[in-house]
Amino acid sequence: MKKPIVSSGLPLRFSRHLLAYSLILSTVAACSSTPKIAEGIGDIRTELNKLQANNELAILAPAAIKQAEEAVRAAEQPVKDEQQSQHLVFVADKKVNIALAQAQSRFAEDQHKVLAKKRDDARLDARTTEANQAHQDARLARADAADARQETTELQAQLTLLNARQSERGWVVTLGDVLFDTAKADLKSSTSQHLTNLANFLNKYPARGAMIEGYTDSVGSEQYNLGLSQQRADSVSHFLQGKGIQSNRLSSLGKGESSPVANNESASGRQQNRRVEVILTDTAQAPQ
Repeated sequence: MKKPIVSSGLPLRFSRHLLAYSLILSTVAACSSTPKIAEGIGDIRTELNKLQANNELAILAPAAIKQAEEAVRAAEQPVKDEQQSQHLVFVADKKVNIALAQAQSRFAEDQHKVLAKKRDDARLDARTTEANQAHQDARLARADAADARQETTELQAQLTLLNARQSERGWVVTLGDVLFDTAKADLKSSTSQHLTNLANFLNKYPARGAMIEGYTDSVGSEQYNLGLSQQRADSVSHFLQGKGIQSNRLSSLGKGESSPVANNESASGRQQNRRVEVILTDTAQAPQ
């Protein structure tokens, strides 16, 4: 006959409880040693992704972004040691911040360079424009000076043709007594060329006027000579008007035997005193 199995002395129910408790402790121990992903790494990944997606910034700090990516990936790996996990998160956060700061700094530098170049270009354009304007002004000034010299040369040639002389009153053209017969106020036909030259001058220079003054010698009464000198001055004025000179550019005045230029005691002196003087004015409106 078989002998009955003898127990170890512990009740069967108690043995089962002990086994269950052992399993629970094993499970708890296993859970406490399971690797975990550190808290906060998700936010850091989000910041890095934003930086990588920003093409203007990402291109400026590729090495720093690469280091940040490596640090973030390392922190994303499950780690059993919580202290080590937090350290990896700290390193990842720092690397991301460094990459962002570096990219932003270089972007700011590039923007500063762009603005500085724009300012330099603007200054250069302004200097170029100023230089071109100065060159243009100088060219125009030279042209104006050349025109002025040409006009002066032409004016001097015209005045020489008229035998004009400079006086305090301006340029004076003296028309001798050859213009008129004795005691007459009608112009001789032989004198028309000299007066035509005067008319041509006034037509060429419309900004100039003419004061026409008639003079006589002392032969005859003062009243008679005054009237004769006025008539002769008027005759010259009418001739010029007939050549296209407007009347408002002309004035005529008889001065008789006043203001002689020579002694009336001699025939030659009286001949010099019988004259018409034309004073060329600087304005189109001759003094009345």
